[in-house]
Amino acid sequence: MQIIVVGCGRLGSALAYRLFRAGHSVAVIDSSPTSFNNLPPDFTGRLHEGDALSQDVLVRAGIENADALAAVTSSDAINAVVARVAREVFHVPNVVARNYDPRCRVLFEELELQVISSTSWGAQRIEEMLYDSGVHTVFSAGNGEVEIYEFVIPERWDGKTLEELLPDEECLPISITRAGRAMLPQSGLMIKGGDIIHVSATFNGSNCLRQKLMEGRE
Repeated sequence: MQIIVVGCGRLGSALAYRLFRAGHSVAVIDSSPTSFNNLPPDFTGRLHEGDALSQDVLVRAGIENADALAAVTSSDAINAVVARVAREVFHVPNVVARNYDPRCRVLFEELELQVISSTSWGAQRIEEMLYDSGVHTVFSAGNGEVEIYEFVIPERWDGKTLEELLPDEECLPISITRAGRAMLPQSGLMIKGGDIIHVSATFNGSNCLRQKLMEGRE
């Protein structure tokens, strides 16, 4: 793939190097030539100094034939504009933008851009890990708005139904694994201590689930 990375800070340089090591053709754009020093010495992708808001710079980096573009500068405005230009003007098939300040995330959502908000996602993950409830995230969609959680049924819930355990809203069962065999949850199925459950839930739904799992705990 031919991929353009806009921004060569810590995130951009790490991303560009990962893509390069994976065998892709990588072009990196940054307005500061010293930023390219963040790249490891063995990186041999193309480096383009200039303002990514300039279409001439984007064309020089190969945007007309690019398969993907990542806008990962520390400026939300630049990331949003570059991502939109890449998608709407140059029709790059896969465009992803970085959201640096969570307060500006609405900008990306209004433009319907694929966005990664590392600050918001990171804060949520750390909060989840601080809880000692046995509910663990195994997959995160988007920026953590919906995640898949895994937990083990405590013995005190033996003989109850999954419907009794799960919150009424924002939490949907995906699978139940018993004695190493996974199955789709059926309505009214009685759960047993030691069953492994996977659910899809929002953050609020997962918190409600944690509270229910704590009920009756000594």
